[in-house]
Amino acid sequence: MKKRTMETSLAGHSAKLIRSVERRLFLRQGLSLGALALLSGCKLTDDEAVQDVLTGMSEWNDRAQSWLFNPRKLAPEYPESAITKPFPFNAYYGVEDVPLVDGKDYQLQLEGLIREKKAWSLPELYALPQTSQVTRHICVEGWSAIGKWGGVRFSDFLARVGADTSAKYVGFRCADDYYTSIDMATALHPQTLLTLRYADQVLPAQYGFPMKLRIPTKLGFKNPKHIASMFVTNEYPGGYWEDQGYNWFSGS
Repeated sequence: MKKRTMETSLAGHSAKLIRSVERRLFLRQGLSLGALALLSGCKLTDDEAVQDVLTGMSEWNDRAQSWLFNPRKLAPEYPESAITKPFPFNAYYGVEDVPLVDGKDYQLQLEGLIREKKAWSLPELYALPQTSQVTRHICVEGWSAIGKWGGVRFSDFLARVGADTSAKYVGFRCADDYYTSIDMATALHPQTLLTLRYADQVLPAQYGFPMKLRIPTKLGFKNPKHIASMFVTNEYPGGYWEDQGYNWFSGS
């Protein structure tokens, strides 16, 4: 009976509760935006009204993280001596189920608000100007690892194909049926990378061959692997984990 009374009270004062959480987030550092993201991704009750409160908190968290995101601030980079060996494998399936993509037939498909929608082969992608970074991958599960990634600066690729960079989102579909999306500010961040290599070698299958998106300013699940197609849109695209309740922005 006490539990039902508490849930009814939450439902009747949802707006007040969200405002209270907003104030506390900026007045105290005891509850981080990341912690709020994990809280709002958990289904604590089946009561629809209480769930609406948690959804509102998650949406506010997305807005707050977007507002706080500085597109000019770089994530830390490390010396190669700091690289984690071996770099861990992580996916929603076991390593034995990693998709084996035929690089000879691979074609990156482009869709949406992009002027030049021609498909890109791997040799064409390898021929583009390349850069590399040694950055930390931060997993929502609580672990992190440092690796060396090489490839094409994503902002350069978007400019080359004539993407509408005033649009809101860039979405990705992958060979393993994974999908996700990111905000355009993150897509244009100088460290966001269309990754083609790991540790100066062709990207191994377990790390995302033929191509993954490396985003050191976001949590690991926002870094899609085995990318088959990408699109630019103003319609919210969601994502594999995001559609199950994970916070969408998920900055690291």
